[in-house]
Amino acid sequence: MYNGRSTRRKFFQQSGGVVTAATLASAISSRAYAAEDNTIAIALVGCGGRGSGAAAQALKTKGPTKLVAMADAFADRLGVSLRSLGKRLADKVDVPPERQFIGLDAYRKAIDAVAPGGVVILATPPAFRPIHLEYAVAKGCHVFMEKSFAVDVPGVRRVLKAGEEAAKKNLKIAGGLMCRHNRLVEEAVRRMHEGAIGDIVTAWACRTEGRPTRMGVRRPGESELEHQIRNFQRFTWTNGSLFMDLMIHDLDLCCWIKGAWPVSAQGQGGRSSPAVPGQIFDHYAVEYTFPDGTRMMAQGRNIAGCWNRFADTIHGAAGSAYICSWADGANRPKLYKSHVQTAENVIWRGDKEIPNACAESYQREHDLLFEAVREDKPYNETERCAKATLAAILGRAAFESGRQITWEELLASDLELAPGLDQFTRDSEPPVLPDAEGRYPTAMPGVSKVL
Repeated sequence: MYNGRSTRRKFFQQSGGVVTAATLASAISSRAYAAEDNTIAIALVGCGGRGSGAAAQALKTKGPTKLVAMADAFADRLGVSLRSLGKRLADKVDVPPERQFIGLDAYRKAIDAVAPGGVVILATPPAFRPIHLEYAVAKGCHVFMEKSFAVDVPGVRRVLKAGEEAAKKNLKIAGGLMCRHNRLVEEAVRRMHEGAIGDIVTAWACRTEGRPTRMGVRRPGESELEHQIRNFQRFTWTNGSLFMDLMIHDLDLCCWIKGAWPVSAQGQGGRSSPAVPGQIFDHYAVEYTFPDGTRMMAQGRNIAGCWNRFADTIHGAAGSAYICSWADGANRPKLYKSHVQTAENVIWRGDKEIPNACAESYQREHDLLFEAVREDKPYNETERCAKATLAAILGRAAFESGRQITWEELLASDLELAPGLDQFTRDSEPPVLPDAEGRYPTAMPGVSKVL
């Protein structure tokens, strides 16, 4: 519990053992969070930019909140996050040195500091999400987990099981698929579900933007595992792929609009700059098939100097829709009476009363979670988050293998990208290693086993 007795750990101190799924002796009341003044204690696990942003949003929800513990694999990242949050929200940040935890086992100490009944924000690289979610639920904590939620199918199974345990304990689980919490997008989807553009025929998910994160220079004394975790966006085992990381929002949105998850996928992709270290494809295109035979096309590119779009186009039997994930200015969601998307064909356009609907959706994720905690409302987004992750893994598997892969094949997969991750220490050998020239193994369509 939040009592200040925990001690700070050395950088990447050895983990104390495998995460357990121990069940609490008795059911945890969702109101166990409350101190006498109803303050909700928060722990941040993963102190990068997204984690710091999520912590700030959690602290801005209605009612008293306090950030009391932080954990990260790297001391410098925790320090930057703590200083930033302390400047912006000084009266809501109380994280003394004894509640600043560093290392691969640091999540345990941070979660223990607010358990039971506190809220844990999980924002580490996605490979660690299932492990951390399991522990938080076992300790009786409510959770906000950032996307992506796993990197392989066994990880998704762990997430689903943890979500089921959370439901049994009346714990609240929120997921970071922010488009689902965008009020303008919600209204557009509601209208489409009511038939505004007829039956959905095709969906086009598109996210092409800039240059992907490049590999940082290895720091003095940094192990290969530390180097890969610090540069997690460049490795499949840590991040799942850029396709998963970036396009999970679009896939989730299009499947939500369609009201179905795909039954198969085929696709293609590659690396435009093989000299850039890492494993990640920087361009990809996937054709998904839905149960009724209709299709969704998902394409992405992360190369500088190219045409960019972050939006989804939906075609119905009686019209179309344009849903921009940067929902501001002229790019607010629009429904059309035709497939020709011109001003004269608009039948509905998102209102202008929300200055920045995209930013508001980030805040709303936390508003809804904390409201559910305080008012003891059912709130568990685990299954939806898991299925969106499966759709993204299906797409990655399709373009990395060059095969058509079915949803059933996907669900049967037992391939783990980082076996034994629960027990990794700073000196563990990572799942992939560079060759003598510093090149990491990458998927080869037609050759690689991806499931």
